[in-house]
Amino acid sequence: MIDDSRIHQRGIRDNGHLAGRLPHVRGTKELDDDGGEGACAAFGYLRGIRERGVAVEIRFLNGNSTWFPYNWLGNWEFNPSEGILLKFTGDIVYLVLIRGSNLDQPLAETNTNLTSSGLQRHRIVWMREMSEEEIRQVGETGPTIDSIKVAEFESQDAIKEWLQKNAPSFLH
Repeated sequence: MIDDSRIHQRGIRDNGHLAGRLPHVRGTKELDDDGGEGACAAFGYLRGIRERGVAVEIRFLNGNSTWFPYNWLGNWEFNPSEGILLKFTGDIVYLVLIRGSNLDQPLAETNTNLTSSGLQRHRIVWMREMSEEEIRQVGETGPTIDSIKVAEFESQDAIKEWLQKNAPSFLH
């Protein structure tokens, strides 16, 4: 018996006008690689559209890394002029401020980006600070991460003070 849905999906995938616009169609690059990781210079992600990460690793230029479990991730905000602010709550509160450019831009070969299809869906497995040379190489063609600041807090007043100094547009 012929699977008509596969024939239909292949027809859509092979249509030059529709190619790459329908990530939900089996056979597009994003779903062909149901498992494993993909990466760009700024971050790594799980390829399977339904895959979920357990934690996200923050890689610093000095070689150090910090991991945060996704189940600690509370609200987070994206402001194109300021960056991404993540709030992780465990024993204490951690704020992670990610600054860069094109942080919400989809990668050329997939529909994955750092924000809506990455962090929001818990598919980002690592993010890293990039050197000036790496940022120049990527240019405007993709996302770059200039800096990542991680701070820990025990009071709401300390959070407000830190935000006032480091990212005032995230104050409400």
